[in-house]
Amino acid sequence: MNLPIFSALGEKMRWHQTRQGLLAENVANAETPGYRGRDLKVFDVEAQSSGVSRTGVSTAVTQPRHIPVNAGGASAFGAQRINSFEITPSGNGVTLEDEMMKVTTNQMDYQAATTLYQKSVRILRTALGRQA
Repeated sequence: MNLPIFSALGEKMRWHQTRQGLLAENVANAETPGYRGRDLKVFDVEAQSSGVSRTGVSTAVTQPRHIPVNAGGASAFGAQRINSFEITPSGNGVTLEDEMMKVTTNQMDYQAATTLYQKSVRILRTALGRQA
């Protein structure tokens, strides 16, 4: 049984997990010269449920000291560069305070989605006559 509410909430939670990975990369590279932060497009339930292809893309390592990064599914959710208004002299476009605020907001939204998912399961269990 595949209910639309569970599919939508599952996609929303995967979106938040993917975004958390990108935001963590931004925070980790806040001091890296020339690094520009990335973020996901705003989650759209209709666009995600339309059967969009979910092919993965990984980064290329161009120097031996580079660390390969795979933001698991970031391309499926439309990862894009952040337009930064503050760019350091070294070319870094990540503002640590802004990224930490995004991380906190993302965590709260993820918790809200998981709570809604759990409540929906309890409602179904109650409707089926099982104890929640």
